[in-house]
This record gives sequence, structure tokens and C-alpha cells, in this order.
Amino acid sequence: MSAAGEVMTSGSYIKHHLQNLTYGQFPDGSWGLAHSVEQAKEMGFWAFHLDTLGFSFILGSLFLFLFYSVGRRMTAETPSGIQNFIESIVDFINENVRGSFNGKNMMVAPLALTTFIWIVLMNTMDLVPVDLLPYLASLIGIEYLKVVPTTDPNATFGMSIGIFLLILYYSIKEKGAGGFAAELMFHPFGKLMLPFNLFLEGVNLIAKPVSLALRLFGNMYAGEMIFILIALLPFWIQWSLSLPWAIFHILIVLLQAFIFMTLVIVYLDMAHQKEH
Repeated sequence: MSAAGEVMTSGSYIKHHLQNLTYGQFPDGSWGLAHSVEQAKEMGFWAFHLDTLGFSFILGSLFLFLFYSVGRRMTAETPSGIQNFIESIVDFINENVRGSFNGKNMMVAPLALTTFIWIVLMNTMDLVPVDLLPYLASLIGIEYLKVVPTTDPNATFGMSIGIFLLILYYSIKEKGAGGFAAELMFHPFGKLMLPFNLFLEGVNLIAKPVSLALRLFGNMYAGEMIFILIALLPFWIQWSLSLPWAIFHILIVLLQAFIFMTLVIVYLDMAHQKEH
């Protein structure tokens, strides 16, 4: 294991694989790519993780292009295999929406489909050999490269904050600003317990995006870490461990996308409920 012609220790190898390709402002005011973990930390909160942004955009574009292409060529007489596959995914999403969402909102099903497919694609990058893409990137001078966007909390929190804003929007739209405020202040213990109600409902509201982000990030980060640790072992042991773990990890890839999608549907359903 080496980087820039130098032998790497196990610790430096792990740190190297967990470091994002970071672009930001240096303390002297100039902008550029971080060439060490320390430089990345100095760039602070407003630095950009170019690998997370790049892979997210590429995989999202792949999803849109594939579904758009199949949609243009759809036929009821002789459907292709890929059409049948995509239709089965759409039917699966629709069944989950019908089972968990009781309101009337034409946006929920497309949103559920988008989050599910996009997260599946990003999670699937964890099945690519851990050294392959970083090595290819090093050949063109890219020092750091994390290929799994969902192992970056910036990506998972970005998605969950977007969902959180939709929860707030539909809560106010369906219940009115006064109704939403009353739900926070008077539920579940009534008017006399307003401070406790506001605390409990506030924590419950904030916990939704936090749980969405951390659950996805934590599971995918742990899976990536195991692949990295396996890569540190002798070559003859790597294949005996990495293949079974990769097969098992396929379940995690799909399950985490399904859980995220299901919680999005449930949270939006709660935002549409008016019984309180």
C-alpha cells in the first residue's frame, strides 16, 4: 500500500480512504484542494466535498437518464426486460405509498421513488473495490477520493434537511400556521402543560431529519470501514472475507434505501394528518 510513492501504515491507509476530496478556502484567503487532513479541517464548514457532490450528481443523472429513456420507449405490446424491471420498481413504490400515506398528494410517490433509487445507486458504490477508483484517481493527480456519497454525513443530512423542509411546508399548508403551532404547544398533554408539550414535540420534530441522516450514514460508514479493514489483510484472506461480506452488504444497500424511503412516506403522512 502506497501513496505518492511512499509506503503507508495501516493507520494512514484508513485515514486516506476516509478523507474526502475537499475544496475550500485556506487560512491565507486562497482557495484550492486540501492535500492533507489538517488542511481539510482548516477549511471549516463551508468547504466542498467534490467527490460526494460529483458521484451524487453522476448517479442522479444516471437514474434520470435511464428512467427517461425507458419511459420514452415504453410499449404495452412487447415490453422489454428493462421496462418490466422498472415497472416492478414503480409498482413496489406505489404499493408502499398506498399502504403508508393516507393523504392526497401527487408528489409523495415520485419523491419516494427518487429517494429510493438514488440512495440505492449511491449505496451500491460501496461494492466497488475500495482501492480501485482511488488508485485510478491518483494516476491523474487526485490524492483523495471517497466514492460512496452516503458515507459522507453532508450528503445524508442534505437529503434529510430537504425532507424536513417538506415536512414543515406540508404541516403548515394542511393544518395552517395556527394549527401547526397548536399541535406543537398543546399536544399531547393539553394547554396546561404547554412547556412540556413544546419540548416533547420539538424534540420529536427535530429527531426526524437527524434519525434519517444518521441511520443511513452510520450503516453505510460501518460497511465501508469493514471493506477497508479487509483490504488491510493479506491478499489470500481478502477474497475469503470480502466476497461473503459484499453479498451480505447487498442486503444493507437495499434495506437502508427502503428504510429511508419508508420513513419519508410516514413523516409526510404525519404532516398531512389533521386530527390533532
